[in-house]
Amino acid sequence: MIRALFRRLRRSRDGVTVIEFALLAPVLLTMLMGLLDLAHNMFTMQMLQGAVQQAARNSSIEGANIKTAALDGIVTTAVHAISPQATLQFDRSAYSSFTDVAQPEDFTDIDSNETCDNGEPFEDANGNGTWDADRGRSGHGGARDAVLYTVTITYPRFFPIARLIPGQTDSFTMSTRTVLRNQPFGAQDASAPAIGACT
Repeated sequence: MIRALFRRLRRSRDGVTVIEFALLAPVLLTMLMGLLDLAHNMFTMQMLQGAVQQAARNSSIEGANIKTAALDGIVTTAVHAISPQATLQFDRSAYSSFTDVAQPEDFTDIDSNETCDNGEPFEDANGNGTWDADRGRSGHGGARDAVLYTVTITYPRFFPIARLIPGQTDSFTMSTRTVLRNQPFGAQDASAPAIGACT
């Protein structure tokens, strides 16, 4: 009797589907959450880029420097429509031309060590009194200046994949930037940069 019962249990297929589903479900759900998280991040990036382009275009007109909060508010509203808990960080740097964007201030490398030091002279393009690896001036700049507008956002992930996929964090950070030239509402500041000494 017991042997017959064991034989019948060995041949039985009842419950196999439930066991297979229990084994595969965590993997499938993790993949699905990962794909949805990726799609959410891509959609957020597209919305951020569109809002930044619009705000940067509006920043290039005369008088935009007094409307900074309103322009940044447009980007914030667009991002918060997708991710209400996102925090945003805004940065504007002005350059005299597009070729100056993210370039170091010029210096004379007397000791040939490719470092501005030991009292070597440098052109203080941004007027802050020290040599900088980025010659940009903070803010909107003036007429005809090229302005680099950068927005960085951090928001909690839509799905809790940080607990399921190693190396992931509970929040996601992305950044986008654009460069536009201010409209020619006046003469560009063409004063020569001061000369400083590297420390």
